Amino acid sequence: MLLGIILSIIAATAQVAAGLTALQARKFPHSWERTLLALGAGFMIALVFLDLIPESFHLSTSENTAVIFILIGFSILHFFEHTLVEHFHFGEETHQHPHVSHTSAFGAVGGLALHAFFDGMAIASISKAHSELGILACIAILLHKIPEGLTVASVMTAGNRDPKKAKQATYVLGLSTILGALLVVLFVEIDQSIIGILFALSAGAALYVGACDLIPEINKTKGRKVPFLVFLGMLMLYLSKLLLGNMH
Repeated sequence: MLLGIILSIIAATAQVAAGLTALQARKFPHSWERTLLALGAGFMIALVFLDLIPESFHLSTSENTAVIFILIGFSILHFFEHTLVEHFHFGEETHQHPHVSHTSAFGAVGGLALHAFFDGMAIASISKAHSELGILACIAILLHKIPEGLTVASVMTAGNRDPKKAKQATYVLGLSTILGALLVVLFVEIDQSIIGILFALSAGAALYVGACDLIPEINKTKGRKVPFLVFLGMLMLYLSKLLLGNMH
């Protein structure tokens, strides 16, 4: 239980630190951002298929139930990021767009806040069932938390918001991550079927982030180096599993 909260705080801190750094420096290495996105996408997609989906099948009352909740987790993020929000693209806001409207800026922040909330839920729910998988989930989420922090700072700046409101938006994302974890820890009883549903929701949400948010941004990169890093991220997941397995 405590592990999930600690891991969510680590992820939230990395996100806030990245946002504040971007606001302070006004610039950040674009290649570094793309590297983290590529590694995070590969790591997260591998985590979904090798760990989260099999665990959701194992813990849920039936595989059909797990599949339905995987689809729900996937659909929820799409609904809030692209149906309710008029203008939201995960990576595009990290560039300077002087004509981003105030509505679009706050809409993008809202989408990212929901995204962060589900990140916190994923970390806590997975950690509650398996501490090893919780650590792996935190690593996967951490790899995109830093670019996400850069995103929220940049989109608020591009929307001509003052630095104080940009900082507040950065804090909102960090707080959303922790609140998602607290919801699981404080209000969800430890029951195998419930944990299975949370695993399935986490799998669907993580699959959406990796395949629909991160991969399209990576594919915009010129050259082969960054897309190749997606496979390195998958290998990182496998090596991390071996390392954590040897620690038990």
